[in-house]
Amino acid sequence: MNEAKKALLGLTTNELKDISAGAGLPAFTGSQMAKWLYDKHVRSIGEMTNLSKTARQRLGETYEVGCREPLRCQHSSDGTIKYLFPVVSLSGSHCVETVFIPDDDRATLCVSSQVGCKMGCLFCQTGKQGFEGNLSAADILNQVYSLPEGGRLTNIVFMGQGEPMDNIDAVLRATQILTAADGFAWSPKRITVSSVGVKSGLKRFLDESQCHVAISMHSPLHEQRLALMPAERAMPIAETVALLRQYDFTRQRRCSFEYICFGGLNDSEEHARKITRLLRGLECRVNLIRFHAIPNADLPATDMGRMEQLRDYLTGHGIFATIRASRGEDILAACGLLSTAHKKGNLQE
Repeated sequence: MNEAKKALLGLTTNELKDISAGAGLPAFTGSQMAKWLYDKHVRSIGEMTNLSKTARQRLGETYEVGCREPLRCQHSSDGTIKYLFPVVSLSGSHCVETVFIPDDDRATLCVSSQVGCKMGCLFCQTGKQGFEGNLSAADILNQVYSLPEGGRLTNIVFMGQGEPMDNIDAVLRATQILTAADGFAWSPKRITVSSVGVKSGLKRFLDESQCHVAISMHSPLHEQRLALMPAERAMPIAETVALLRQYDFTRQRRCSFEYICFGGLNDSEEHARKITRLLRGLECRVNLIRFHAIPNADLPATDMGRMEQLRDYLTGHGIFATIRASRGEDILAACGLLSTAHKKGNLQE
């Protein structure tokens, strides 16, 4: 691998046209490159066969596609696959985890946006890893581009490692290329981006993207949410909901709230009433998630009966709620379990 070469992956068609012009090539070469990248998913500039040999040689002196194959994969008994991808944009030997979740006629990819995370949520293994750096748009897109099952994907969720709104420039660039007609050409309805409520990033995302948004709530009570999620101090859930109320979710764009259920802690009827009061009048849904135990987090798991009661109360009071199925727990791929203790060249368990 030539580290000095720049990646084409993650560039827009206009940027690819600028590269073509800078190399003394016709402007339409940029459009050709975009098609090879985002439609054909080539692995090398040499595969762009409708570019002249001279053009390919000239581009190859400075640029490469920039895709990287996964370093390893783990298969769950339920069909979920967890991949470990190298991170190119950061110095050192960083990696991120990505989870492929097949489910009948749907296939969802859970992508990461950072190595580690600054938010420090008590129930999340990634938060305990600490923050090591932001992924570039190329690193984010590579998780889709180099996925062996890429042709089967129906949905992408930015719910892997990191806080997407804390890396908003790269996330917006990635979603722009994913949804552009001359990019991956995905509908924004197939992409959901999560957040604990980073206000500046969330506002930019809501203004500049049409992808779905998912907010990590986990408690409607300020003090309790603060104990679970230190980000509540600067990003109160009440203020996040107030911001969301300024946007229209009555059409195709969807707003949802993620809610991990802890037994006897946040799964009571009082919590259901407070959630209902907080969200009343906002077009949204609540996804209830079973807590997956992680080391050094003394939090109780709830049972299915309590989750069903919470779901039924919310639904009965006008808040559409579902219980999300847990997937990939046996390979540490379920919600809250992702962590990158691995480094390139050191992939022992």
